[in-house]
Amino acid sequence: MRVSVALFTADLRVHDNPVLQAALKDAERVVPLFVVDSGIRRTGFAVPNRAAFLADSLADLDRALRARGGRLVVRVGDVAEETCRVAAQTGAAVVHIAGGVSRYAARREDRLRAELAVGRRELRVHDASLTVVPPGALTPVGKDHFAVFTPYFRRWESFSVRGVLPAPDAVRLPDDVGSAGLPRAQSLASGSASPGLPAGGEAEARRRLRSWLAGPLSAYDDRHDDLAADATSRLSPYLHFGCLSPTELVHRARAQDDPGARAFVRQLAWRDFHHQVLAARPDAADHDYRTRHDRWRHAPKEFAAWQDGRTGYPVVDAALRQLRHEGWMPGRARLLAASFLTKTLYMDWRAGARHFLDLLVDGDVANNQLNWQWVAGTGTDTRPNRLLNPLVQARRYDPRGEYVRRWLPELRGAGLDHPAPIVDLAEAAARFRERRSAD
Repeated sequence: MRVSVALFTADLRVHDNPVLQAALKDAERVVPLFVVDSGIRRTGFAVPNRAAFLADSLADLDRALRARGGRLVVRVGDVAEETCRVAAQTGAAVVHIAGGVSRYAARREDRLRAELAVGRRELRVHDASLTVVPPGALTPVGKDHFAVFTPYFRRWESFSVRGVLPAPDAVRLPDDVGSAGLPRAQSLASGSASPGLPAGGEAEARRRLRSWLAGPLSAYDDRHDDLAADATSRLSPYLHFGCLSPTELVHRARAQDDPGARAFVRQLAWRDFHHQVLAARPDAADHDYRTRHDRWRHAPKEFAAWQDGRTGYPVVDAALRQLRHEGWMPGRARLLAASFLTKTLYMDWRAGARHFLDLLVDGDVANNQLNWQWVAGTGTDTRPNRLLNPLVQARRYDPRGEYVRRWLPELRGAGLDHPAPIVDLAEAAARFRERRSAD
């Protein structure tokens, strides 16, 4: 009897899962495996919001597998060691895994491949599981990745995307496969999750997807930057954990073929763009992609005010308060918060990116770090010195102040409790331009 292992990482779903489908095709018995990685705590990536969402998602994945006659096998420890142990115990010849793009994922794959080979077992990496277009599939002549989005997007649009895979009818495990219990959020990370955190899992992802496709998607092009409208999909956490397939999402959005759907698909292409950049330049997670030789300011009190949403600029403060309450915020709010820190306060993008990763339920190394670098002007933005005025941005994207009042209750009355601005915008703009021009 042939056995294979489907090692789940950031693909916690049964619909359109190339890893699970390949494992089922490969063998009569399959071990759906998730390893609670002891190494994640050492990276500082185990935080309450993502831990709570992960616990939800694993429980939901287990329910989906049990409905098909299987279950999720959970182990705790080093991923390579535990996976090899399961493979040896079950006689599995092959382990299937989705390809990652971070340095951590690359090291994990290398260790898995080497340690499985000791037992004459094989690791098969599936690169079309976590993105629509696999990183490295599109490259300009003479280079290993695209550094500018527009030419990448032109190629991305014409790429032949694989079809959507159905959820399996049945999943059969080998006998007597031991498993730890499903992890609770508290065992994955210490601390409390944000009170407005969404529920995780594929079932919730598909419910939200149906709702999104049924109407709001068509208005996305016109309304996605309207902060008060809350008109974005809110699907990013489900994409981050792989509760929803980006490939399925692109196929279903393209089927609508209207301006909203096309604008939304473009945002999914941005996600792929950042993944291919990080795959080619993994050190961009914490080093300038294009250095501007910035001498960032060190101002702990101003940084704390930014973190707490008390800069005195309401639209910036509202964004940071939403982040703390929900573990999420829309793209426009992220852009304003990041621009204020890196351009107005002239502080290191890495400090802001770390704060986001501490709270974002969709905290993703590729998208978070490279979006921060884009805003800071050290990344792929072709206008690295652009400045966003928070007052102008508020008038444009929250003209009636609804978003601000939603997250800053002190402004629903006289606003006397809201702090005065911590920086003068004209002086901050002059300081930024002077420092950048000096470099």
